Amino acid sequence: MKYQAVIFDLDGTILNTLDDLADSANHVLTARGFPTHPTERYKTFVGNGIPKLIERMLPSGTPEQIFADTLADFQAYYALHKNDKTAPYPGIPSLLGELKARGVKLCVLSNKQHEMSFPLVRFHFGADTFDLILGQSDRFPAKPDPASCRFIMEQLGIPAPRILYVGDSNVDMQTARNAGLTACGVSWGFRTVEELTREGADLIAAHPSDILSFVAGEV
Repeated sequence: MKYQAVIFDLDGTILNTLDDLADSANHVLTARGFPTHPTERYKTFVGNGIPKLIERMLPSGTPEQIFADTLADFQAYYALHKNDKTAPYPGIPSLLGELKARGVKLCVLSNKQHEMSFPLVRFHFGADTFDLILGQSDRFPAKPDPASCRFIMEQLGIPAPRILYVGDSNVDMQTARNAGLTACGVSWGFRTVEELTREGADLIAAHPSDILSFVAGEV
């Protein structure tokens, strides 16, 4: 195998979480009397963690206290509704199963808070699929800072040239580049192929099976 490990982003890469994020955000906006946004608009709001999502969805110039209260409202509501519509992208479960069968180490690295990321991954993919699941916490700065990625590399004991990083956004491509990893963008996620290419994607997967080919060194 060309790569011994794959680090996956979560939202927009292995799980389609967009509807639950948008529904939760619009629920909170409506409750506070703010205008809502179309679900597709949230594709450009997510990727940098929940606080940044709240900043982007609120009107410009929203007072700091209103921001803080809205963030708290969202976290409480989303915690209860994060799995209403969320599901793996087609082809992802079979890809993960095949990679696992071939002895490839699998990890998740997300800017979604760890206490939300971890149960979602375990619910949809079981307890034995991923060797390490790491969501956002106080331990490391958010992506694209490479600290969390380097921690995963240390835990795996695998050098950068043998690790593939897979994600759907500019943040992911920047994270891979900052950590010295090969960056693979996915076309089915929240951002465009043009953005992924512009941000330095080394590879583009149009289907999950493409990732298997990349890992095996067939492409």
